[in-house]
Amino acid sequence: MNEGYREVLRSIGSSEPTPGGGSVAALSLAHAHSLAMMVARLTIGKEKWEEGHEAAQFVISKSQVGVEEAIRLAEIDAEAFDSVMAAYRLPRESEDQKEARKSIIREATIGAAEAPLSTASSASELLSSLEIMCTSCNSNALTDLASASELALSAVNMAAMNVRINLDFIKGEDVERLSSQIDEVVHKSTTSADAIRLNVNERLGWR
Repeated sequence: MNEGYREVLRSIGSSEPTPGGGSVAALSLAHAHSLAMMVARLTIGKEKWEEGHEAAQFVISKSQVGVEEAIRLAEIDAEAFDSVMAAYRLPRESEDQKEARKSIIREATIGAAEAPLSTASSASELLSSLEIMCTSCNSNALTDLASASELALSAVNMAAMNVRINLDFIKGEDVERLSSQIDEVVHKSTTSADAIRLNVNERLGWR
């Protein structure tokens, strides 16, 4: 691991609130994409797994973009949380300031919920692709695919917690919409991950 990678870990482990759980969820997704591409390339590289070439090529095309997107989502999540903290530091001496501050806090909090929701949605899309690829990929890389799946599911669950904690502080139709969306993403992702585990276990002869 190079120094840049270690610096990211030091940054996460510092006493600063960002990058936090939402950013780590996105970075977990980046790792899931990378593992998925490895499995896909090991599949395409073997004639024996020709049946899985199409699904593998699809994963490569999506995950190449997905890695960069996930890194950007990690940055966006940290920026969104910083915006919330900045909003809480706004002056509140007059009634006008109090009303403006309240509005800005709410807007920033919605942004802080939307950021991890994007991460969870992206991770869910990867899980759907892995669910297809797991049926015909290189069997020697099945545990790597399973690892990518577990990382993606963890990204969904971590991101979901960050969505919900932000929504706990505000009310409104937009809050209900975001809450419903994250519930749907978690359900869909869990279903895909369960299917992947079952298929991997069957192909490996595990019970």
